[in-house]
Amino acid sequence: MAEIDTSKDVYLFLHGRMDLKEKAMNALTAKGFAADKVTMALPNKVGNVGDYMAMMWMPPNPDHIKIQQITKVEEVEPEGMIGLWKGVAKDDIESIPLE
Repeated sequence: MAEIDTSKDVYLFLHGRMDLKEKAMNALTAKGFAADKVTMALPNKVGNVGDYMAMMWMPPNPDHIKIQQITKVEEVEPEGMIGLWKGVAKDDIESIPLE
């Protein structure tokens, strides 16, 4: 697993499961991420190279959070709910169980 830089921003994708937000935040902070570095992902604002995506996985009934590091950000025309994230390339680096 890659070394996680907990000073970087984290974009949290709940895939419509707002009921799991607190559980996801608890799992991320237990892993070492600062709560003030975790932002709800929005379709009109993407992170930067080196930032992280925390993806509730696998929808619709996630049992873990997939941590991905952003490796590339390209300008794209927004598309549906994915929006500008369509232009983001990322690598899976870790998985955190939801407890």
